[in-house]
Amino acid sequence: MPEADKEGKDYSLNKKTETEGFFLKGSNSLDWGMKNRLSRIFNPETGRTVMLAIDHGYFQGPTKGLERIDLNILPIAPCADTLMLTRGILRSIVEPSYTKPIVLRASGGPSILKELSNEQIAVDMEDALRLNAAALAVQVFIGGEYETQSVHNMTRLVDQGMRYGMPILAVTAVGTEMKRSARYFRLACRICAELGAHYVKTYYIPKGFESVTASCPVPIVMAGGKKIPEIDALAMAYNAVQQGAAGVDMGRNIFQAESPAAMIQAVGATVHESLPPKQAHEMYLDLKNEK
Repeated sequence: MPEADKEGKDYSLNKKTETEGFFLKGSNSLDWGMKNRLSRIFNPETGRTVMLAIDHGYFQGPTKGLERIDLNILPIAPCADTLMLTRGILRSIVEPSYTKPIVLRASGGPSILKELSNEQIAVDMEDALRLNAAALAVQVFIGGEYETQSVHNMTRLVDQGMRYGMPILAVTAVGTEMKRSARYFRLACRICAELGAHYVKTYYIPKGFESVTASCPVPIVMAGGKKIPEIDALAMAYNAVQQGAAGVDMGRNIFQAESPAAMIQAVGATVHESLPPKQAHEMYLDLKNEK
């Protein structure tokens, strides 16, 4: 038996033990494992994240820019804080040595040929744990034909996530019949948060976005949406974080850019350093020309 050490004497009795709050909005009462996963997704120094979304193929097949994920995405993936994708792509293409956190697309079913709101849970929680996921993403179609079903998909995942320490990202879906207004997004994001989502992905709107982030008690990440000019995408990301978003989840505005590598770095500077759009675009052009 090794010799026992002497009992310690330095208890710093003059210093009160402090209990720090968690840095993410609305997340202080979560378990340690849940907070640890969220701390991998969101940078603890800035409280923000740049998620690279490449899960578009789960309902629309080989999207432009995602035809060859091994050639187009893997080279820029290390520049993202988080990679959002499906388990099929993760297992078949992404090397296990990739250490950035993974957010798995967990809902699915219909293709673009059918009613998209008719989704089901498409990933088992145990498989997500085997894949070492940091969070699961589920689509929620507030106002859609299968609204209640999609909400129940989310709540079932939230229950499982609380059991295993897995955060759930609710993705607010906007169909062709839904009006993109602050009122709609306040409704959709609040419903997701009220029913347990740990953070919410939603779209940016020029008027009233700050009321969306203010009325949602958990972090909001901005969805990139359709491809727009690089300067406009950088301005949208800048405005979103200045108005309360905890980061962005961009796909097409990165991998469909003329230089995806330059774009993801410019987005990162916009989100984490609050680099204004003009300077961020100059950074993008400089990086593109260097390449």
